[in-house]
Amino acid sequence: MKEAIDLEVLIMPDEFANNTITFSLDPVREADMKRILLTVYDALKEKGYNPVSQIVGYLLSEDPTYITTHNNARSLVRRIDRDELLKAMVRSYLGE
Repeated sequence: MKEAIDLEVLIMPDEFANNTITFSLDPVREADMKRILLTVYDALKEKGYNPVSQIVGYLLSEDPTYITTHNNARSLVRRIDRDELLKAMVRSYLGE
């Protein structure tokens, strides 16, 4: 015999349904992303890679093999949300 499941359906009020919600990253999170990215950059440089090209390759493809395992760089870079990093980079480039 199957048990009945009670579901509660919530309807979003109209004043929220058509509005864009914006958010900003916590400054601590941005500092953490920068620290990780610098660690990855240094690890790539130590292994003789072009760090900028390798990081760009990773960001475009999300293929972790662009990042070396040296100094745990591959594991570290996967902790960063790619969309958050790209947004932070664009804001930095534009001086926001």
